[in-house]
Amino acid sequence: MASLRDKTLFITGASRGIGRAIALRAAADGANIVIAAKTTDPHPELPGTIHTVAAEVEAAGGRALPVAVDLRFEDQIETGVERAVDAFGGIDAVVNNAGAISLTSTLETGAKRFDLLMAVNVRATYLCTRACVPHLKHSENPHVLILAPPPSLDSKWLAPHLAYTLSKYGMSLSVIGLAAEFENESIGVNALWPKTVIATAALARLKGLVSPEQCRRPEIVADAAHAIVTRDSRDCTGNFFIDEEVLVAEGVTDFEQYAVEPGRQLRTDLFLEPD
Repeated sequence: MASLRDKTLFITGASRGIGRAIALRAAADGANIVIAAKTTDPHPELPGTIHTVAAEVEAAGGRALPVAVDLRFEDQIETGVERAVDAFGGIDAVVNNAGAISLTSTLETGAKRFDLLMAVNVRATYLCTRACVPHLKHSENPHVLILAPPPSLDSKWLAPHLAYTLSKYGMSLSVIGLAAEFENESIGVNALWPKTVIATAALARLKGLVSPEQCRRPEIVADAAHAIVTRDSRDCTGNFFIDEEVLVAEGVTDFEQYAVEPGRQLRTDLFLEPD
């Protein structure tokens, strides 16, 4: 099995949820993990900080660099990337996992919330990738992975929560553009999206529509991310991967292992059609 041993991953939003799971999966290989997130002190409602995840990464067999980064600020992103290169000598993969969510209608979404969605989802993805590319060019197998859905022009994904969908599709279109722009540099740029809703803190933003028992655990996305970023970047770019499909291709047949409650019917994630 391909390994990320001694590879350096710059992971945004890695203080909890899917980002944390991706970090721990890579750490199990002996990878260097840059935990780029803004949570430095315990949150009263949300678990995890950059420091608690750093300790977990070290315990799992990796090397950790917790970096406090508010992705709304370009200087903090650039400083975080510089610290990563100083600590580990380069960057092999950037995982644009951090995201803001607001499933609100147009009249419910004012400028402040709209700007937050665009800043954290689209702008930060652009700026983090831009800051990492000069270092990715020196990697033997450079990857950019963006947590974004396959884009669609179907109005049913736009009308209920236009601002959020615009921000996520901005990330999706970034995959298409970046993959083509850096193809000659052999940088693989791909999207990854979960087949089902994942049990993370974001569930609270789904207005009670989904219970944890209808979800899978973040580890399924982490295993799929691992499979993608260990593939040859020269032959793996411009794809919109779905976690379950990636793992089927890897030979995985037991998906109950990822269920919060095995045997329960699962809820298909946003932007995907139910089977």
